[in-house]
Amino acid sequence: MQFSLPIQAMILDMDGVLWKGQETIGDLPSIFSRLQAKGIQVILATNNATRTPEQYTERLAGYGVTIETWRVINSAKATAFRMKRDFPEGGPVYVIGEEGLVDALAAQGFCAASFEDHPIAVVAAMDRQLTYAKLRWATLLIRKGIPFYGTNPDRTFPTPDGLIPGAGSILAALEAATSVHPIIAGKPSPDMYYMALDLLKVDASHTLAVGDRLDTDILGGQRAACRTGLVLSGVTSLEDVQTWEPRPDYVAGDLSQLVDMI
Repeated sequence: MQFSLPIQAMILDMDGVLWKGQETIGDLPSIFSRLQAKGIQVILATNNATRTPEQYTERLAGYGVTIETWRVINSAKATAFRMKRDFPEGGPVYVIGEEGLVDALAAQGFCAASFEDHPIAVVAAMDRQLTYAKLRWATLLIRKGIPFYGTNPDRTFPTPDGLIPGAGSILAALEAATSVHPIIAGKPSPDMYYMALDLLKVDASHTLAVGDRLDTDILGGQRAACRTGLVLSGVTSLEDVQTWEPRPDYVAGDLSQLVDMI
């Protein structure tokens, strides 16, 4: 597909695009060097709220890629910014999540609290130490009318062994127990893409949103008026694309192939 407007920036998802589990997808140093040679700016934007931006830059450095921390945003950061708009004074929140979410909330004035601390909101994300007790307390708070936030709706998470439960699976359990839908700040909400565009100072029409999921990465990019690129290295198959409207602007086997197409 040919476009008259050149691509000046790419907003890249990570899980299923750059790696699966601990295994990289392609030669990452070569891919990033080619993007730099093409003059394309990069922001990394992931729905994974388990790690901090600093941890992501350290991981990339281990793969031979150097990137500034400000170029990494995740759904934890987007959720914290959204909550700051709703609760400017900050306050105690009940958290189902990991370090990345706790740190992002703390940066905006929110502290992780227990049921007895009268939290002002419940925030849920992927939590690999999830217990029934955590679900119980969160359910009781939500059923009392406490606002319910979720970082992202991804029901699965890609690993080399296959798909495992993601944040969306935890949100689904809480929704089933409370009949309350969470406020979502991560993809497919366009908020993360708006944050990225603001950081890049590039218009959406010159920006390619890249991901491996139609219902989060691609839909979020489309809602933000970005051009979109789907890679088939994660959870989406070519058959899935046939029924998706509007179609992504680009479809490639992986990120390396996509870079060759633009």
